[in-house]
Amino acid sequence: MNDFPWLTVLVALPLVGALAVAFLPKTPGAELPKQVALGFAALTLAVGVAIAVQYNTGDGMQLTETHSWVEAFGVHYALGVDGLGLLMILLTVVLTPIVMVAVWSDTDDGNSTAFFAWTLALEAFSLVVFAATDVFLFYVVFEATLIPAYFMIGGFGREGRGRAAIKFLMFQLGGGLVLLAGVIGLYVVSADAGTPSYLLSDLSEIEMSTTAERWLFVSFMVAFAIKAPLFPLHTWLADTTEKATTGTSVMLVCVLDKIGTFGMLRFCLELFPNASQWATPVVVTIALISIIYGALVAIGQDDLLRLIGLTSLSHFGFITLGIFAFSSQGASGSILYMVNHGIGTAALFLLAGYLIKRRGTSLISRMSGVEKTAPVLAGLFLVAGLATLGLPGLSPFVSEMLVLIAAFDYHWWVGAIATSGIVLAAIYVLWVYQRVMAGPDLQAGETAVASDRESDPVTEPAGGGTATATAARAATLTETRRDLKTREVAAVAPLMLALVLFGFYPMPLLDVSNPTVHTLLEHVGVSDDEPVVPATEHDAAEEGEH
Repeated sequence: MNDFPWLTVLVALPLVGALAVAFLPKTPGAELPKQVALGFAALTLAVGVAIAVQYNTGDGMQLTETHSWVEAFGVHYALGVDGLGLLMILLTVVLTPIVMVAVWSDTDDGNSTAFFAWTLALEAFSLVVFAATDVFLFYVVFEATLIPAYFMIGGFGREGRGRAAIKFLMFQLGGGLVLLAGVIGLYVVSADAGTPSYLLSDLSEIEMSTTAERWLFVSFMVAFAIKAPLFPLHTWLADTTEKATTGTSVMLVCVLDKIGTFGMLRFCLELFPNASQWATPVVVTIALISIIYGALVAIGQDDLLRLIGLTSLSHFGFITLGIFAFSSQGASGSILYMVNHGIGTAALFLLAGYLIKRRGTSLISRMSGVEKTAPVLAGLFLVAGLATLGLPGLSPFVSEMLVLIAAFDYHWWVGAIATSGIVLAAIYVLWVYQRVMAGPDLQAGETAVASDRESDPVTEPAGGGTATATAARAATLTETRRDLKTREVAAVAPLMLALVLFGFYPMPLLDVSNPTVHTLLEHVGVSDDEPVVPATEHDAAEEGEH
């Protein structure tokens, strides 16, 4: 079974699916492209589960495939999974079909073929990134993810999406160029050491000069800080989430952006351990600024989608802080945070999309009283919001606690500042819920006005044209105030279940990630201090007798 190319099959399925969907007829209301895309996404999920079943915790990189690609430059088609890669792969294969189900009825104008094809392509490229064990292969697919992402942002969404797509592309291409310089530098370093190679296993054994290691670290870290994103390289994020569809935002923020923090763990720490420790004070400072700045700016937002995007800036600050605190709690908390953020933020985006579809606006100031007409939507939105602020009993709480423990262990003031980010998160989550879900139902008033105009003989001209239009408007307003449909609940139900399940029992995730964390910290040369337990008088007396 281990000789079977599981990872290649995992990557090939969504890629073949994307090509198949792309050649289907582009007709309004067509269900076939959606059904084919969902079928390939489900098959990919099944293969991902099969890989997880075979995975043995503690055995390092598994299901490896290595084939020479460009021999002269030491480039290989090399794939493998450890605990970190496996969790990111599972997050990707789970979120993709959920997004498809969630946006099923949002693309009935003939664009479903393109949207679902690009979604599968983005899934395929992301899976290669999380499984790549060759730096050059990683770089190629790192850049390739921008193609479907750009078309998903620019082709679907609200007015201004084209400008947001260009801004996204410019930032990401800039980071990619900086990363390319580092990739070329690795070739030079490996060639000087003997034989050129881009395999992680070979590069991690090379002794680099201090100067070379630091410059290479900076090139990789800048690219990952843009992708994650971190302050001050984050400005593309809010514009993108505001203008793109919520399905696109889920794939970008909950899957694609994880490549940034994944790369910090996989490449920065593994290839440049000394430089990573050298840069820790600066990175920790940037992470703290991201935490506080993201939360403060989110509080002042009136656009719901922009607000959710900015909360992710704060969350990625927590993830980065845990990584560079250099402790087992911090690294484990960061990996767990990556998974939990993907689950919770995906739920929040999808529920926000349902809400905007019903209210016809994303402006918080124009929403109110949703809990009166759509209690299920309001309740699920509250659970997702509470997960975002780290409520005990929901999965993000566990990861935040581990990161905060590592932060306080690093320095008390680092932990104190990070903790204030949680307080700010409570402010923006509860405030947005109060403004959107509580209070009077604004649209109920609009419906009443429409009904009054319909029955007013003074305003009704001969022929009843105004009355007919007003009645249609009233019917439309009534329709938009309906609660969630069965399909919409089914899309977010797995996410809600995961938030509760991993909130009370996170060990399945930690059991997978902890061995990888131990190996990584051992490679960096960091070991946690053993807990000091004061001896009791009885223990001291027994020692004296012996």
